[in-house]
Amino acid sequence: MRMLYTGYQAWNDMLAPSRWGARLALGMKDSLGSFADLPAPRRLFALMDVFEGAKLTHKRPSYDIKTVSSGNADVAVREEVVLEMPFGDLLHFAKDDVVTAQPKVLVVAPMSGHFSTLLRSTLTTLLRDHDVYITDWKNARDVPLSAGAFGFDDYVDYVISFFQELGPGAHLLSVCQPCVPALAAVALMAEDKDPSTPRSMTLMAGPIDTRMQPTVVNELAQDKPIGWFERNLISVVPFRFTGRGREVYPGFLQLAAFVSMNLGRHGAQHRELYQLLADGKDDEAQHIKDFYEEYFAVLDMTKEFYIETIERVFQRTLLAKGELMHRDRLVNPGAIRKTALLTVEGERDDVCGIGQTSAAHGLCTGLRPHLKRHHLQTGVGHYGVFSGSKWEKLVYPQVRNMILAMN
Repeated sequence: MRMLYTGYQAWNDMLAPSRWGARLALGMKDSLGSFADLPAPRRLFALMDVFEGAKLTHKRPSYDIKTVSSGNADVAVREEVVLEMPFGDLLHFAKDDVVTAQPKVLVVAPMSGHFSTLLRSTLTTLLRDHDVYITDWKNARDVPLSAGAFGFDDYVDYVISFFQELGPGAHLLSVCQPCVPALAAVALMAEDKDPSTPRSMTLMAGPIDTRMQPTVVNELAQDKPIGWFERNLISVVPFRFTGRGREVYPGFLQLAAFVSMNLGRHGAQHRELYQLLADGKDDEAQHIKDFYEEYFAVLDMTKEFYIETIERVFQRTLLAKGELMHRDRLVNPGAIRKTALLTVEGERDDVCGIGQTSAAHGLCTGLRPHLKRHHLQTGVGHYGVFSGSKWEKLVYPQVRNMILAMN
């Protein structure tokens, strides 16, 4: 498997001329006038459009958040890197025209094959009432070997460093996979009486204890020995990239796993995309195109982070058992006494089962009952917890109220 990445890149290079030809033809569509609207040419252009768009990209898409409705006005938003680190930056969505200071919120994004832009919808909603920051993770294939390794403990360290950069009074919102390292970071900061310890932490659809109602994802991690993951999923970044020689779990492999879980749905979506384009319904087609442009933007994870996450979180469930170590130090969630906890789960989540996230309440024994809340959102799957209409109308008010209460 070490040379799989090289083979994947060679295949991409072979297809590049065909994709270039499709883009060129699509660029000529407007010049053909009414001829392009005839049924046969329209079907041909639709086919080329679907083919050209069905490709993976390896650079972070734009967050594309230019303005946000805050209070009674539309406020301009600009991105600024507050702290730059080798494997990820602390990115701030600054709003210069907000009169009243808003609570600082650090969104701890997953490092799971996609870029942090996957949380664009989450960020847009949070920006209405909060001063928002995010962990903007970098593609491991673009990080030189000289930057060293990046493992589970490093992820925890990055979260702590980002909160120390923000200073006292900030809040944490973590989505999916990083709920475990995020909770570990808060526990370590609380035990150290760090003044930058967040005032609240919201853990959303995260695998705190994967023994609770295990899903297909959990069962896969449990069924295979850790050596299987190393032998079958780890490859080496080809020479042409900055991170040449780095061992990674390639984003294209993780995407293939995601797609295989819902292969029929993705196939149906592309058939619908073709039909919408062939019927001239470009506006409706654009929604599908926008989704897959984001979904097909993939990020490579370092071998260390991936393997350690599989072993510590999904196989041995060390945090849930009270056995998680950060370097040479036991992580003790019971040390958290002042950081309020909100957990959120989705009724139909097929990635993180019901009970896996709420297990955090049993670990945070130092928190009084009034500092603990749980919200189970009916009618949503994994992504519906943090994006879509129910996130905006039903879940977000829970998050906003928790932050407001602790600010």
